[in-house]
Amino acid sequence: MMKTNFLKFMIALCFSLVISKAATAAQVLHVATWLPPSHTMNVDFWPTWGKWVEEATEGRVTVKVEYGMGHPKSIYDLVEDGVAEAGFSYHGYVPGRFKLPQAVELPGLGVKAEAASVALWRVQQKYFAKAHEFEGLALIGMFTHGPGYVHTIDPITSLAQLKGKKIRIGGGIQSELGERLGITPIAAPASKVYEMLQQGVIDGVFLPINEQKALRLAEVAPNVLKVPGGMYLGSFSIFMNEDFLANLSQKDRDAIMSVSGEKLSALAGRLYDEDDVKGEQYAKEMGGNIVEAEKGGKLSQEFQKISEGLEAEWVESVKDTGVQGQQALDELKEIAQNYGN
Repeated sequence: MMKTNFLKFMIALCFSLVISKAATAAQVLHVATWLPPSHTMNVDFWPTWGKWVEEATEGRVTVKVEYGMGHPKSIYDLVEDGVAEAGFSYHGYVPGRFKLPQAVELPGLGVKAEAASVALWRVQQKYFAKAHEFEGLALIGMFTHGPGYVHTIDPITSLAQLKGKKIRIGGGIQSELGERLGITPIAAPASKVYEMLQQGVIDGVFLPINEQKALRLAEVAPNVLKVPGGMYLGSFSIFMNEDFLANLSQKDRDAIMSVSGEKLSALAGRLYDEDDVKGEQYAKEMGGNIVEAEKGGKLSQEFQKISEGLEAEWVESVKDTGVQGQQALDELKEIAQNYGN
């Protein structure tokens, strides 16, 4: 009888330990990425957020980055379907779905990525959220890369020289600019541009200067034409699977959101700003030819003329969303241009 009772006790103890272990096991939050391991998003951004999440949830949720998840435009569906629990992507890769965030991409904002990212997040929360463009996803952050320029195989000293050139674009406002510049647009994700340039499939690419180092453009497109303030900004969103988030305890949901939102958006923008400095320095060290147009000079005036009317076109394009486009755009500019003051 004593042996039987002891055996029952041991079975019950083992069972309770298994249940206890299962209950305390960390939830793994898999992040889908489409950029190479050396990119700042994977070297700095996700590890930082992962540390924040683990600390905020006291180890109950951990973050793991997963590579090779396909074209960045598919990341939205992968996360919504639960193939991955979180991810990020560029709005321009899904034409027509994300019209509102393109407000931040318009030329003339004249700020760096951190300021633009915080402004975009705040305006998204105040104005854009009501349009439900991210339906099916839990939006946890938004950001931009730094000012975008044109990187080419051959030197470019005038915007007129771009006419007819095969230039990779990422979509969004880049598409509108490309049409006005008379380029032959080639749509492709940023992760493919090195190969395309190397093989001569394209003559150049619209990207921020950090990619001279991050995507090794200095090796294949060493000529950079810089317009004061940049030609555009590129906008991105960071999102999670709604079911994964809903299945966490309220405590852990709140913990994750406490290290997301504006804090996460600012982090992404700040890292891109830091990467821009590294990218330009690297390009110069590699012997790159960086042509910087004079503010108010002929080339700057040429670009200003080319970009005239883009803001009005954007405001008109979002009328069907029910969002007060001009008011949102004006507030976005105010926030961005006064950020840090």
